[in-house]
Amino acid sequence: MNLVVDTSVIIAVIADEPEKPILITKTEGFELFAPYSLYWEIGNAFSAMLKRQRITLEQAKAAVTIYRQIPLNLVEIDLEQALELANRHKIYAYDAYIIACAINQNCALITLDRGLGHVAKAAGIDVVEVK
Repeated sequence: MNLVVDTSVIIAVIADEPEKPILITKTEGFELFAPYSLYWEIGNAFSAMLKRQRITLEQAKAAVTIYRQIPLNLVEIDLEQALELANRHKIYAYDAYIIACAINQNCALITLDRGLGHVAKAAGIDVVEVK
């Protein structure tokens, strides 16, 4: 079975957040998918942490090493489809890419972003609850 993951899930796993064990449990046995934009979002998240001096460059590089070990299938998203979704749901493109990915892969989404979860449900996507 397939499952779409978003940046919040990947960052929580990489950064060893409290949700990490349940996220790993909830994704076991699934083939994980995400839009190519995830790669850039991960870089942006860690550059923001560097800018705010929350992590060191060495920690950021170690996080990238962990990220590369996560078995992800990165897929292309049609920009026009994403813009249609962004317009319909009044969301940013990055969230629209995640929703488009779930629609195109015909699978559920796992996210820690409640807002994205609500929009995904409104778009007809099953959302895996993380509790």
